[in-house]
Amino acid sequence: MPYTYFVGDHKQMFPHLKERLIVSDRNGQNLADNVAIINATDLSPLVENTDVKEIKEVVKAAKPVEISLKVAELPTTTPIENMIASGQVQTSLNGVLVQNGLATTQTNNKAATGEEVPQNIVITTRQQYGLPDDAVVYCNFNQLYKIDPVTLHMWVNILKAVPNAVLWLLRFPAVGEPNLLNAAQQQGLPPGKIIFSNVAAKEEHVRRGQLADVCLDTPLCNGHTTSMDVLWTGTPVVTLPGETLASRVAASQLNTLGCPELIARSRQEYQDIAIKLGTDKEYLKAMRNKVWTARSTCPLFDCKQYAQGLELLYFKMWERCAAGLKPDHITDTTA
Repeated sequence: MPYTYFVGDHKQMFPHLKERLIVSDRNGQNLADNVAIINATDLSPLVENTDVKEIKEVVKAAKPVEISLKVAELPTTTPIENMIASGQVQTSLNGVLVQNGLATTQTNNKAATGEEVPQNIVITTRQQYGLPDDAVVYCNFNQLYKIDPVTLHMWVNILKAVPNAVLWLLRFPAVGEPNLLNAAQQQGLPPGKIIFSNVAAKEEHVRRGQLADVCLDTPLCNGHTTSMDVLWTGTPVVTLPGETLASRVAASQLNTLGCPELIARSRQEYQDIAIKLGTDKEYLKAMRNKVWTARSTCPLFDCKQYAQGLELLYFKMWERCAAGLKPDHITDTTA
């Protein structure tokens, strides 16, 4: 089959992440697309009761790209901030209940685990995870054993080169946190540049990937499901393929997504790509828009197309058998 597919249906499990509203106050603060985000399968109650504007911007990347963001302008974001600070499950925005994105396990455990689609309007913010609103947030949500010394060294170089950058990792496991922090500080990285969060239930784990600017893949053993989760939220992944299957998965995903420019050919190029995304705001906006758009149009998340392609191959195999032909490689995947 000519494309890479992921047999785990993000479109069906997490359809509430197909659409989003960016939260802003009247002063025009927090217009970044990943500081405060509202998701739902049906955003109409909030759209009908809130001042929602579609803000378009032409980004001057290699080719001019028009980016469109739906922004919910609120008189103040204080109710959201208070909800998060106090640990409330939900708050009211113009009479519409909005759920704290940290509270999915308290409201619907099956939705939290991905068994059911969340029916609530959910808000996800950097405040919930102690991430600075104005920082360039690099992330990696893999288990910590995938981070070898060479990878950590590249990440430290990236953080040193990008002003106001932080790296967001998971306590996966928690015992690894002090070891990684100590190793990074031994390489001259100032304290506070690496931020850890707890492992979360599946839905939150996927949804919070929206808050990062860029995901830095682990070259030794790539993110597999983890990279797919992050790409589904529209966050670019930078990878460096190696010689093993486990080290080439993310490159296959990005090729199918139509984003080969995120695939490095050397350690230096891996760092260069990540640094450019962190320092060139126009390029970052264009790449984030490209990933956000491609996830809904490319074959990568299209399980129906995968099933049809597999059925076609089975049919061609049966045709050869019925004709008395020996097994052979099937290169023609057209009907």
